[in-house]
Amino acid sequence: MPIKTTCIGAYPKPDFVKLPDWFNHPDGPDTADPTALWEKAMADLGPDAQDIIARGVAQAIDDQIECGIDIPTDGEISRENYIHYHCRHLLGFDFVHLTRKEVRGGTYEAALPTINGPVSIRDQFLVADWRRAQANCKRPVKITMPGPMTISDTNHDAFYKDPKALGRDIAEALNVEVLALADAGCVHIQIDEPLFARKPEAALDYGFENLERAFHGCPQNVQRTVHMCCGYPDKLDRDDYPKADPGSYLQIADAIEYSSIDAVSFEDTHRHNDLTLLERLPTTKVIFGVVAIAKSEVESVDYIRDRLSQALDHIDAERLLAAPDCGLGLLGRELTMAKLKNMCAAAQSL
Repeated sequence: MPIKTTCIGAYPKPDFVKLPDWFNHPDGPDTADPTALWEKAMADLGPDAQDIIARGVAQAIDDQIECGIDIPTDGEISRENYIHYHCRHLLGFDFVHLTRKEVRGGTYEAALPTINGPVSIRDQFLVADWRRAQANCKRPVKITMPGPMTISDTNHDAFYKDPKALGRDIAEALNVEVLALADAGCVHIQIDEPLFARKPEAALDYGFENLERAFHGCPQNVQRTVHMCCGYPDKLDRDDYPKADPGSYLQIADAIEYSSIDAVSFEDTHRHNDLTLLERLPTTKVIFGVVAIAKSEVESVDYIRDRLSQALDHIDAERLLAAPDCGLGLLGRELTMAKLKNMCAAAQSL
């Protein structure tokens, strides 16, 4: 059977979905400013806002299916920022009094929401997001959410002063959404933890524990996926963006294998991995990044096929999936579809 394909999360917003997007925000990818713009934009869209978003989600899914993607996502079309979109549905986050903070190990600074009280569920929302997406697709749609360590890093903690305790409460809030999604019928749930690659020691100290807490009670029929990219550039074709240490995946590989994670997503195109990494994961599925999400050059079918073939020297085909390195929002629709079509053609040819 050919290698299966999936996307990671974000897909370019259609032009008619006039919502702000952190992919093109001038102050960096995780700034909280688009939240205020999002609220105004939703008001400007008026009573048809949800219908417009639903059309945008449908287009994103249709594009992925046309390209040949086996496990599409909703494209995160309704999200102004994949982290803060989730945080707006939690208690304890102040989006009015922002705090400037260095993010992602000091790679940039942003004005971020302030955590000023206990974190817990404000309202549930992901089941509705998933149902909106699944209604447009006969294939199972994957839903995504940010992980505890990544949420912690992308907000300012003025309350807990203890990253493990903060992560615990975030994880328990995420778990409410995980279990609700599973009960609703979603069989692909992905938690994004790029901070595991940035801070492998913290991931081993408490990150995996809180990740397990987020997935606790998730039934066996649901594929528990965790995405661990090495860092998202703030613009297309920027070659000097500081990535996570290339050895970080190897540092946490054993913890991944011993965890309850069913599938782990690694980036490999922006910077190739030592493929013996795959041998450290004898039972875990690997979602392997084979197209770059911040480069305008379209990888050829032959290039992608060759890299997948090299990976197959270290992992069996049943546990290897092809995907982009990360979300696709920087690329725009035309480049995205060109890359995805070549990726799917390469996967189908093996």
